[in-house]
Amino acid sequence: MSAPLRVLVCDDHALIRAGLSTIIDAQPDLAVAGECGDGRTAVELAGRLRPDVVVMDVRMPVLDGIEATRLLAGAGVEHPVKVLVVTTFNLDEYVYEALRAGASGFLLKEAPPDRLLHGIRTVATGAALLDPEVTRRLVGRFAARIRPAEGGPQAVPLTPRELQVLRLIADGLSNSEIAARLVISHETVKTFVSRILTKLDLRDRVQAVVYAYRHSLVS
Repeated sequence: MSAPLRVLVCDDHALIRAGLSTIIDAQPDLAVAGECGDGRTAVELAGRLRPDVVVMDVRMPVLDGIEATRLLAGAGVEHPVKVLVVTTFNLDEYVYEALRAGASGFLLKEAPPDRLLHGIRTVATGAALLDPEVTRRLVGRFAARIRPAEGGPQAVPLTPRELQVLRLIADGLSNSEIAARLVISHETVKTFVSRILTKLDLRDRVQAVVYAYRHSLVS
């Protein structure tokens, strides 16, 4: 049996922290590596404990979750840590900034426990976790903040089908929804997504959404 995934839980509310830790520790394939209540401690603990995933609140004292995420997973970080941001609907703007800072995905605090657990496992594999409904809301609201690439429209090295899939990703559709829309298999969609990320040198679906907006592939 493989070692359980180690999770660092960061939230400034002790009750929420305890609840998250209890849910995680109850799983045979997950283990809580540590807990903390502020972003600065999160960065320090992550550096020392090297967890597989950090579950990060956005609003925390000393250093907020966005800056902590940037220090853990942002551009130029030598040994990035996978960060799963948890937030509430009225913090859309903070989530957008956290995703730009390097977070691998986000969940709402209202999400049921099984979605949290699925999120941790998904992010640990290197995949991004984007709730399609929230992604549509988030990207629709903050697309104007994604500045177009300099020099105007540029050639995108994708096939017409790959471009079609990229646009659907940017619209917030899940793999299953894309498969239904294009009448292709789920596995075929996964192959297209993998090709798109490889060709464009993107880390995950979050970066793919930003790329699509920056290159005016969606509006």
